[in-house]
Amino acid sequence: MPASRNNRSRRSRRKRLVVVPLEPIPPFRLRLVFGIICLGLIGLTGRATWLQVFQAKELESRARAFQTHRIQPLGTRRSIVDRRGRLVAFDEERFRLWAHPRYFNFPGDETRLIRSPDDVARKLSGPLSMPVSELVSLMGDRISGVKLAEGVDSEIASEIKKLGISGIDLEPYPQRFYPQGDLFANVVGFLNQDRIPQGGLELSLNKKLLRQEQTLTFRRGADGTPLPDGFKPGTFVGDNLRLHLTLDARLQELAVEAVASQVHEWKAKKGVAIVMDVTNGEILALASTPTYDPNSYWNYSPALFREWSVQDLFEPGSTFKPINLALALQEGAIQSDGTVNDTGKLNIGGWSIYNHDSRANGVINYAKVLQVSSNVGMVNAMSKLEPSLFWDWLHRLEIDVQPDTDLPGAVAGHLKKKDHFINHPIEPATASFGQGFSLTPLKLLQLHALIANDGYLVSPHITKGLREGEGGISSFSASRRQILRPEVTRVVRSWMESVVDKGSGMGVKTFGYRIGGKTGTAQKAVNGQYQPGAKTCSFVANLPADKPRYVVLVVIDEPQGGNAYGSTVAVPVAKKIIDAILVLEKIPPSSEETNLQPAKRQEFTKVSF
Repeated sequence: MPASRNNRSRRSRRKRLVVVPLEPIPPFRLRLVFGIICLGLIGLTGRATWLQVFQAKELESRARAFQTHRIQPLGTRRSIVDRRGRLVAFDEERFRLWAHPRYFNFPGDETRLIRSPDDVARKLSGPLSMPVSELVSLMGDRISGVKLAEGVDSEIASEIKKLGISGIDLEPYPQRFYPQGDLFANVVGFLNQDRIPQGGLELSLNKKLLRQEQTLTFRRGADGTPLPDGFKPGTFVGDNLRLHLTLDARLQELAVEAVASQVHEWKAKKGVAIVMDVTNGEILALASTPTYDPNSYWNYSPALFREWSVQDLFEPGSTFKPINLALALQEGAIQSDGTVNDTGKLNIGGWSIYNHDSRANGVINYAKVLQVSSNVGMVNAMSKLEPSLFWDWLHRLEIDVQPDTDLPGAVAGHLKKKDHFINHPIEPATASFGQGFSLTPLKLLQLHALIANDGYLVSPHITKGLREGEGGISSFSASRRQILRPEVTRVVRSWMESVVDKGSGMGVKTFGYRIGGKTGTAQKAVNGQYQPGAKTCSFVANLPADKPRYVVLVVIDEPQGGNAYGSTVAVPVAKKIIDAILVLEKIPPSSEETNLQPAKRQEFTKVSF
């Protein structure tokens, strides 16, 4: 049986085999196939030639555009810091959130699926801390270009990016912040919403504050990976320069509080306190009030955006008396041991001149003239200096010249014409006690620094330059010129010290320290006319008097009250600032301690910041 089955299977296979006879292929077929192949090769060759020869530049350009990635600069500005590196102004990256509802799609969705604004709003509500209904209302029925939020910080922007929602764009932009609030507003200024500088250093040093940014261009591979050969030298080198100020935020804060408190107490119009290092002109504090917060400048009157201490003129009054005595000493018109007869009243060219208290002090020396702030004594002393020479000195001190400073908007003072000054005896008489001409508080500070630093006129400034670490580029070059002889200034400083020891400046006495000073209470002139009851109270001090390093000036404009004088209004502010300087700058006690009451030591040690 098995053998018979195998035989049958073999016979059935033989029956299924079909033999197909071979036939020759017609020649025209071979030629047709060969022709088609040749035409294909010719077409490919022609196309390759066309692409490589005629379209090479266009294709290369398109390839470069696809491979090249460009990062446009945001137009950021350099930071501003105080003398100790505390941030005063800086740029921070913020984002605008845009919605394009026609592209709304979530990760994992089908490509053609368009999500509703409600779906997207529910996802964005949490990170933005906004109600879903508000987001939906913002989008409305618009299909693209809807701004949902502005000022989104980097942390929230990162959360939104992680959602991966198609149709949601985050547009980066820089925003300027002023972390110290109103502390430096008067000198730094601010940027408006269009990032256009509005006053202060932001405007005057605008070009220096712009970072040196460039468009970053590099190549990417097909998967988006940056190609090493696409980077140019310096591509990722950032501009880390910062503008360093001479101002000290700690001293500035105390000075602002002291001035603001006194202005409020005396219902004054405004006030300013300035502290300067007399050796180099660096300003450690420039505190004025009223002021504004640059982070919300739109809530304040534009009148507050200017710094009046460098832009408004006033008559210095008695605080100018030490400077005048220095001029007379320099020219030999008076002697350091000389005296004058104070009769309490003088008549000059039909004009009557009185002392502030209408008292006659008799024969007194020049130290006493400053102690009692004698107008009559000053007129008698300065009458020994030729009016022509007196005017020349006022001009030489550059009172009527715009000061050499980096403080924005600084203006020149005002002097009468020389021929008018010489031919009208009342002019040199009133100028002798600081009236009849005008200057800015900044200029008065500079002139008192001249007395404190042995006769050198230094340029007051608030910037150290653009720096990164210890290196940097100076943005201001301070000048230093000797105007007075050192021995002249030392004599005047001793007279000013007696004002603090025995005169109207006693309120700034500090145990163990020698301090010189001079008070001033001047009538205030508006449009050339003195206003009844309107006055400017001021006080200037130098310390330590044995070897001055700092000058402090306080000016309070139009304090109200019958007891408003430099000694009652300006001196208390200066006292707080002086005590702070002694602590912050670690100034050791003077070599010769003054005869002060020990109780003052307790008052000094309680200074806080």
